Amino acid sequence: MSIHFAGSRRLSRSPVTRCLEVPRLMRAANDNGRVVADNAVLCAALGHFALHGLGAAAQARKQADVAAQSGDQECYREWLAICRMLDRRAARRS
Repeated sequence: MSIHFAGSRRLSRSPVTRCLEVPRLMRAANDNGRVVADNAVLCAALGHFALHGLGAAAQARKQADVAAQSGDQECYREWLAICRMLDRRAARRS
């Protein structure tokens, strides 16, 4: 009795091809490719997130609003930068 090899009809679905192919590296879904330039803002945002958890962006936005109402523009910009680091859409809201 002779043995015959029946090759796959579609090369892309061949088990050998699937084993030999190099997997494509996918980018993370939340990775938008921008470089974070200010490490101080990143550290402040991470610390704020550690204190407030998932509500950190809303809390930072509230702090920015309080600073804006009191007229402290520097503090407002700092809180807005933290809010922007955590949630860009919340930072855009006025």
